[in-house]
Amino acid sequence: MSDPTLRPGAPRDLFRVFHRMALQGFGGVLAVTQRELVERERWLTREQFVEHLSIAQVLPGPNVINLALMIGDGFFGWRGAMAALAGLLLAPLAIVLSLATIYARLSTVPFVAGALRGMGAVAAGLVIATALKVVPTLKKNPMGLPLSAAFATVTWVAIGLLHWPLVWVVLGLGALAMGIAWTRLRER
Repeated sequence: MSDPTLRPGAPRDLFRVFHRMALQGFGGVLAVTQRELVERERWLTREQFVEHLSIAQVLPGPNVINLALMIGDGFFGWRGAMAALAGLLLAPLAIVLSLATIYARLSTVPFVAGALRGMGAVAAGLVIATALKVVPTLKKNPMGLPLSAAFATVTWVAIGLLHWPLVWVVLGLGALAMGIAWTRLRER
C-alpha cells in the first residue's frame, strides 16, 4: 500500500480507528469511513479510498467489512486485517444484541417505530453525502465524469425505478464499465 501522508503505527491503531468508526456510524459506517480514513487519519488519498471501495463493492459481503479487511491487510497483513475487522464488529455486535432484546419488548410502541424510520432517513442522507464527497475523484477516472454519471443514472433507473435484480444490474453494467475503463487505460 502506498504511503499517501500517514500510516498507522501498529495493528492496534487500525482497531482503534475502525472501532471509533463503528461507534459513529451505527446503521451505516461507510459515510464515516471516508471521513476517518481520508480526512482525519490521512491513511488513504481520496483516489485510493475510491479504488478500495470499488473493489469492496464487487466482493461478496458487506462493503465496509471488505474495506476493513483490505485496508488492514494492506498495512499489516493478516494481523492488520483482523485488527480492523475486530474494531469494526466488537461494539456493534454488543449493541445490536442489546437492542434486539429491547426491540422485542418495545416494537409495538409508536415512538419506537417512528424513531426507527427517522434513523433510516439519516442513514440515507449519510450515504448521499459520502457520494457527493467522492464525485471530484471521477475527474481522474478513466471513464471521466460524464460517462460515470451516465452509468450511475442508468443503475439508479434499473434498480430504483424498474426494480431489476441488483445482481444482474451489477454484473451487466459493471462488466460494461470495466470493459470501457480497461480499453481507455490500454489506450493511454
